[in-house]
Amino acid sequence: MRHRFTREIEQALDWSGPSMLGKEFTRGSIIDTDLPARLLTPHKLLDLIMRRSLSAPQFRCFRAGEELHPSRFLSDSVSRRGQSIRIPDMRRLGHLLDHGCTLVLDEVNLFDPTMEVACRALQWWSHELVQVNTYLTTQDAAGFSLHWDDHDVLILQLAGEKSWEVRGASRVAPMYRDAEPNNDAPDEVIWSGTMHPGDVMHIPRGYWHQATRTDRGDGYSLHATFGFVKRAGVNWIAWLADRAREHELFRHDLERWSTAASVEAQQEALAQSAVQLLKDHPPTEFLTAREQQRPTPRHIPYLPIFGNLEQVVCVTEFPPHLEEGEGTITVLGAGKRITFAAQAAPALHLLLSGAPVRVGDVAEATGVDAEQLADVLVKEELCAQVTPELSLGYTGLVTSEASSKTP
Repeated sequence: MRHRFTREIEQALDWSGPSMLGKEFTRGSIIDTDLPARLLTPHKLLDLIMRRSLSAPQFRCFRAGEELHPSRFLSDSVSRRGQSIRIPDMRRLGHLLDHGCTLVLDEVNLFDPTMEVACRALQWWSHELVQVNTYLTTQDAAGFSLHWDDHDVLILQLAGEKSWEVRGASRVAPMYRDAEPNNDAPDEVIWSGTMHPGDVMHIPRGYWHQATRTDRGDGYSLHATFGFVKRAGVNWIAWLADRAREHELFRHDLERWSTAASVEAQQEALAQSAVQLLKDHPPTEFLTAREQQRPTPRHIPYLPIFGNLEQVVCVTEFPPHLEEGEGTITVLGAGKRITFAAQAAPALHLLLSGAPVRVGDVAEATGVDAEQLADVLVKEELCAQVTPELSLGYTGLVTSEASSKTP
């Protein structure tokens, strides 16, 4: 998937790909000055908030560095039938924003097609799961105190300005569930300064940081934090534990009351089998299986009663893998394995490119019955129909390959 955002990130940070994720602190500025507003603006964020039923901890509000009780900014809307829905109170939020506060909305990609596609593009680029949280800070409000995240982040300043301080890690590769606490920040400051619209910053997992507007006075800041949940060795071990269920030896109860010889024999058998399990299923297999078996995220189902299938897009969390065989091509993705005739390959590459494509354009460009292929891919949920709303997430951001290959 060729997305403007991933291209701009690479140029801003001087990266040639995602290999530097988690390696070192880096910052830069994107060249495309129109991109931040295309992704999200303060008014669009507030509109997203206004039109949804939200609750903590997904939607939070902070003032003077303290988290406010949800009753300060949420209220219950009761219908004439007595049905109650928890919604943001826009009048209260307006008052809080006017006097200075920070609004945090997690997983904006669940609510907005533009952010949904941006996260999917980052996932295809990095081969890691990605979610985006947004932070709107007004006046001279403080942000979170000095803290560290258990995942790598890319931060894009969308609008306004905010002051940052970044320090290094005090524990190597800290985790959310860890063997030791990680509570003391190092004294050395790696970078401190102001983020302006279009500025990008990469903060690796475990690096301490904080952001604030206490030195800014009147104004506001909006930034998006894209979190990359990478896999570690412990995740591989947990996956292996599930693979162990395939072997009878690991399903038997552990010996406790038998003779010492029986206990020792079982321990030896388990140890040898565990070593073999490690060799038979290396980390590369785990990472591949994780991508290919990840279910397709939620999307609107295609219903012929609403019209013909004219435009589709691949919506798998990661790029589908195409495997060529003798006279066949097999698509692996979203937990599915679908085999087609080898002649379908050119059309499949376009339909699964990650960019919206018109089925008619694919047929014209490849000479393949793209309508039949698209129907199969949609039914198997590797692709989805491009609705007008979903199209907004791609327009002007993702390049369609089919149109460029049409004679």
